Amino acid sequence: MLKINYDRLGIVASIVCAIHCTLLPLVISTLPILGLNLINNLFFEVSMILISLLIGIYSLRHGFTKHHHKVRPILLFTLGMSFLILKQVFHPHQIWFLAPAVVLIISAHYINLRLCRKVAHDHGEHCSH
Repeated sequence: MLKINYDRLGIVASIVCAIHCTLLPLVISTLPILGLNLINNLFFEVSMILISLLIGIYSLRHGFTKHHHKVRPILLFTLGMSFLILKQVFHPHQIWFLAPAVVLIISAHYINLRLCRKVAHDHGEHCSH
């Protein structure tokens, strides 16, 4: 059975988002020829943010409740998502919000992944599982 690692999926999704936001403007002149409008497409942008949010919530919640009980990845992810939303709100200045958003979101997933691997499953009394 295929087991999905949602932290790795979150890292890949964040990288794909960064590539989309960085490289797509460079090829803007070819997109209308291909019939694509992914730049400034509100539906596409909001969909990508929601997918990132859902993946992040699932993987970080799982890591927190089942493994490491550390809030650092959650705080980094929340800050990163805030920057991602601010990128949409302050669209003319989106590049200033995109870089920290991607770094923070990837860092959150990476730290969560490392903490999940590091922790010994010898939980104390505070654990509910």
